[in-house]
Amino acid sequence: MRSFAGVSKLTRAQLRDAPVRWPRPSTLDRPLTTLAGVGPKLSEAAAEAGIETVGDLLLRVPHSHRDRTIEPLGEIEPGRQATVHVEVLGTRPRPFRRRGLSIVSVKVGDDSGSTRATWFNQPWVAQKLTAGTPLLLTGSADKRGFRVSEYEFVSAAGGVGVGGTPPPGGCGGQGPDPATDRSLRPEQRAGQGGRPTRRQDPRPTRIVPVHPATERLKPRRLRQWMEQACVLAGDAIEPLPAELRARRGLARVGDALCAVHFPEDEVDAEEARRRLAFEELFLYQAILATRKRAHRVARPAPRLGEAGELVGRWVESLPFEPTKGQLAAFDEIDADLDSGEPMQRLLMGEVGSGKTVIALYSMLRALEAGFQGVLMAPTETLAEQHAATLDRLLVHEPLPFARLTGATPAVLRREALERLATGELGLVVGTHALIEPAVEFARLGLCVVDEQHRFGVEQRRALDSKGPEGMAPHVLHMTATPIPRTLSLTAYGDLDTTALRELPAGRRPVETRLVGEDDRAAAYEFVRERLREGRQAYVVCPLVTESEKLQGRAAEGEAERLAAGELRGFALGVLHGQMPSARKSEAMEAFAGGGLDVLVATTVIEVGIDVPNATVMLIEGAERYGVSQLHQLRGRVGRGEHESHCLLLAERAGEPARRRLRAVVRERDGFKLAEVDLGLRGEGEVLGTRQHGMPRFAVAELPEDTPTLLAARDEVLALLRRHRSLDAPELGPLLEAARRRFGAGAADPIPL
Repeated sequence: MRSFAGVSKLTRAQLRDAPVRWPRPSTLDRPLTTLAGVGPKLSEAAAEAGIETVGDLLLRVPHSHRDRTIEPLGEIEPGRQATVHVEVLGTRPRPFRRRGLSIVSVKVGDDSGSTRATWFNQPWVAQKLTAGTPLLLTGSADKRGFRVSEYEFVSAAGGVGVGGTPPPGGCGGQGPDPATDRSLRPEQRAGQGGRPTRRQDPRPTRIVPVHPATERLKPRRLRQWMEQACVLAGDAIEPLPAELRARRGLARVGDALCAVHFPEDEVDAEEARRRLAFEELFLYQAILATRKRAHRVARPAPRLGEAGELVGRWVESLPFEPTKGQLAAFDEIDADLDSGEPMQRLLMGEVGSGKTVIALYSMLRALEAGFQGVLMAPTETLAEQHAATLDRLLVHEPLPFARLTGATPAVLRREALERLATGELGLVVGTHALIEPAVEFARLGLCVVDEQHRFGVEQRRALDSKGPEGMAPHVLHMTATPIPRTLSLTAYGDLDTTALRELPAGRRPVETRLVGEDDRAAAYEFVRERLREGRQAYVVCPLVTESEKLQGRAAEGEAERLAAGELRGFALGVLHGQMPSARKSEAMEAFAGGGLDVLVATTVIEVGIDVPNATVMLIEGAERYGVSQLHQLRGRVGRGEHESHCLLLAERAGEPARRRLRAVVRERDGFKLAEVDLGLRGEGEVLGTRQHGMPRFAVAELPEDTPTLLAARDEVLALLRRHRSLDAPELGPLLEAARRRFGAGAADPIPL
């Protein structure tokens, strides 16, 4: 017989001696109110913090631990913090006041001596200090006695708080795990029997957890609840296959849950946290892999064959040589398009790296095979810019395509819809207007979704549903924001990825400087010098119009002020997202054609604007922007033959903002900068990933746990290669545990 969820054979002796215990996972689904000391109000406060069940509570891991080694009262040196285990010796004290303070003082002692313990401004404690009451006190000794900073009442059984501390060596009734328990002697670990022995310290220790608290939930209360919950930790599902745990030396989940809260020392605590983080990332990677597979087998996709004469002529007609990265992307996309499964590929590349060339290549591949291709952008500005780029790229291979946005005139819209429905029109560029119910395609074979993180799941699902009957269109997602590998394996882990790291020939690096308010005049003098040389400039403002609620410079007001002040005598224009489409187009065309010297704009220009003569950008209120957004904005300059500059004008930047700004000044490589940004802000803030599908991990800490993430992903892929599916019987409850952790529908096919 083999071990459950493992590969090793078990001997008769091992089977006979193995402890039998049936975990009850439903125990951890019980509401928090089943624990002593949790009433309706506290349960409500816990729910606000995301703790509704006993299982949720166990995953509220401490952010740190305090060493509460118990010392003899008589050996404490004056002025030093210490923890003592004493009992009340005197009669119940009465609170009294002195110099505005409420004071409670009572005689306490242990075998080594006695002293007076004093509490300040806690008069309620007096009611509980009866003679013989055991206490665990933390504080400092002085000539007057022992000044209490923290205290806990010890139960008659020796536990602290409510329920008692889980005993060393395990909890919840689980025996030692011979395969992984590192506290066992070698012969015990090999399964030869005997009682487990734990390391014994010369004096008793208590490592106290400090849990993430809220205004209504204090760490001590959470610790008291946790002492009860840890008794039930043995009922947690063990999702990791036994072979994997044995090979990696990982403890069982129940033991790890106990150890992360109540370890013997900090080393035990960190080892338990790493084990739980591995499990969490492993389960999430399992969900992503399952979802990816489910989506690809749910509906087939058109097989587009090999690139033909049309695509070949177009590539030859390009006025530049494609970069190595672009050629590699062509090859990857070719393989996807002829696989019979719907392509789900994320194309990452900095502004100007040539993503639109790859997008058009993909659309032409669909067109050549008799299907239709669409490019959907989040804004009209970006859609119009893509259309203009397609006009330039198709100048030697004129192919008709339509523009379809909210601003498209009714006559042109009606004509485009008719031609798309009949299949006469093969290419279209647009915005959300493409997913409206009235838009029908004859044979939609490929969708390109630009700045895909700006679209919701339902919007992308709507576009996906417009494929041919019974088939799914191929989808190429694009983003101009380089994504760190850590995020690509979490927020976008169910997509294949392609990164364009090379910039096309002719792109110049942009010199970036941080400018303080005192240097504003010099900054505008620098801008004027570039304008006198015949160059053009952007001035980026954080607001559209003046606001009483928000402080910051507004594009409209700043344009008027600059025209009458620092930039008097130069032609200025305004561009922001609230302008009518016609006015936006006029402003862009005037600036691109040289009719405007300066474009005062909001971040609407961060993607899609290509003016090679614009060589300087001044960003007002730069401290308000994220690292990636600043990098995208400065990508609007440096697109021609002239030296280019980006001036970051920070008005009221605190230290966190200054760290971001210094990173942008120091680093020019967008992918390296994305890693820096991830380190500064964490995985939940970069790209606003909390809003589009990335979980808030309970234990794992990214990017610090990136090595653990990579190891977890490798293990999941290895299991898939070996078993072809993660719900194979040999893998036990792996997939069920993943669904429980990340939602019942987490593995459903969702187009991303």
